[in-house]
Amino acid sequence: MKTTFQYRFYPNTKQKLELNEWLRISRYWYNRQLGDRFDWWEMNRTRVDACPLVSSIADLRDKPNFYAQKKQLPILKQDLVKVWHSGELLDFSGVDASILQEVSKRVDKAFERFTVGDSNGNKSGKPRFKTVADFKTMTFADGKAIKISLVRKHWMYIRLPKLGVVKVRMHRDIPVGFTVKQVSVTRKADGWFMQIMLEDPTVPEFNPDEVIPTWENSLGMDAVLHEDVYLATSEGEKLPSLKPLRKNQAKLDRISTKRNKRKRGSRSRRKLAKREAKQHQRIARSRKDFQYKTAHQLVRTGKKVFFHEDLNLKGLIKRNKAKQDEAGTFLPNGQAASSGLNKSWSDAAFGNFFKTLDYIAAKAGAVVIPQKPAYSSMVLCYRDEIIFTECDIRDYWDEQHSLRVDRDINAAINLKRLGLGIFPSIKRRSAKLAVVGTMDTSTTKEILHTLHRAVGSLPCNL
Repeated sequence: MKTTFQYRFYPNTKQKLELNEWLRISRYWYNRQLGDRFDWWEMNRTRVDACPLVSSIADLRDKPNFYAQKKQLPILKQDLVKVWHSGELLDFSGVDASILQEVSKRVDKAFERFTVGDSNGNKSGKPRFKTVADFKTMTFADGKAIKISLVRKHWMYIRLPKLGVVKVRMHRDIPVGFTVKQVSVTRKADGWFMQIMLEDPTVPEFNPDEVIPTWENSLGMDAVLHEDVYLATSEGEKLPSLKPLRKNQAKLDRISTKRNKRKRGSRSRRKLAKREAKQHQRIARSRKDFQYKTAHQLVRTGKKVFFHEDLNLKGLIKRNKAKQDEAGTFLPNGQAASSGLNKSWSDAAFGNFFKTLDYIAAKAGAVVIPQKPAYSSMVLCYRDEIIFTECDIRDYWDEQHSLRVDRDINAAINLKRLGLGIFPSIKRRSAKLAVVGTMDTSTTKEILHTLHRAVGSLPCNL
């Protein structure tokens, strides 16, 4: 079994200078390898409809791979390497070999995802050259060279190759029997952090039994951005949202405005940039803490299957396409109206939340299953009628049952029905939507009971 713990460590001044220099060298090595692969990519491919007819085609280069690029390291360590655009000299011999080899592995994985894709054939975007803000992590891959020198009450001293002994704040003990596999160090806005990968082959991996979803053991969840609601569940509950970016936007704007007024490269601008980075870090950490607490709250309900919307988050936060008239003047495209909604989607970070929920649910023996949410918010969950045709319709009053149905809870129940396979099919007939399918009486009574129970827990203004 493998697990990873994160600790904060406190290097001395000399070690900080060394770590920053190692990050600079690792970033240069990453960009150099990536540039070499891009050169091979451009030189070894020709469009079919643009093949040269007069000039001869140059000899093809061998494709740079992980092993070929790693073999350059002993040569680079023999002398100082000069960066051509800045003139600075880099000493590769001072960096641990496993760090530079891990950088080569990162380049190889990034380029393979771009050219070949994963096992399903899905490709990633073109890899980018790393800036100072992008490259902040190094990995000591040789676990045998990493030694835990001393452990005290709240502190741990670890010896890292070519760096020496560093002082680590031990907020949690390392489990008995686990050994250090590798260590990654990361520079963040408020200091240095260490991710220790531990391994114990005697501890078996947890493989939960297969869960069969039923009406009792499953829960539907609808992502909500209306007012202060984060999630609506099929049990009739509405979980509140945190909105960390919205609440701290004014403070961020003040710091950013001050920073932009300072001269580039000045000490005051760097200090304000550090304040801004720490503020962003607080926002990210509060969002992560909120998502973990919300995920634990859902798992404690005892449900074994969680159904959520399979949202196209990239499309939801995408900018509208620009519109121009014949004279080249830009026309209104609705981006100003959708910018606030795009920011709200980013602030909610539903993609990260569902990943967190999947991780926590797996440890509890539960599963998280995404569902396509088409028409799930339009159909009335207990009568299969198209009711919520517009987004402005937030609730529906049913005279027959003397019941007020909330739009978001209705959608969460329909997502649960989708996962259980009892949601009706929607067909378009004569330019109108028609619901095809029936639902048994017991399910209808169960849904009505849930909705009646939810009425008492909702705010009075609904």
